[in-house]
Amino acid sequence: MSVWLRRAANAVGASLFLALFGVFIVQISARFGFNRPLPWTDEAAVILYVWVILWAAATMVPRREHVAFDLIWNSVGPKGRRFMQITGNLLVGALALVALPASWDYVRFMAREGTPVLGVPLFWVYLPFVFMLLALVLRCALAIRQALRGQDLDAELRL
Repeated sequence: MSVWLRRAANAVGASLFLALFGVFIVQISARFGFNRPLPWTDEAAVILYVWVILWAAATMVPRREHVAFDLIWNSVGPKGRRFMQITGNLLVGALALVALPASWDYVRFMAREGTPVLGVPLFWVYLPFVFMLLALVLRCALAIRQALRGQDLDAELRL
């Protein structure tokens, strides 16, 4: 990923997290400071939380930071690692690719429904899941290409 795209993705993620933090502060202040809970803050916090987690998983967290079980990976040589990297990424990427059309259909379908308090169309709530699936497919394709070239086989498990 280019430096500009990485910075843009980090800026979006940081903005989402800052908005979540701001909503959280408003929620705590209203509830405990003024004894007037605001229903919209609960809903906004949940929506922002979903966005923060899925956006970060899709764009900000490097592959080496994701949960990985590398016991077998560390015990095999370069050929075994290449096979495991290609096979694992083919499986994960293919599953994400197969899930993509149905997920997109569901997200589009949910555009007719809105959240109970703010009325935000559920399309916008669930859209980052589609982004995450797309990013997963692209990351797996890139990892397969690198494995075919013999790159990144000395590093830890890459899925």
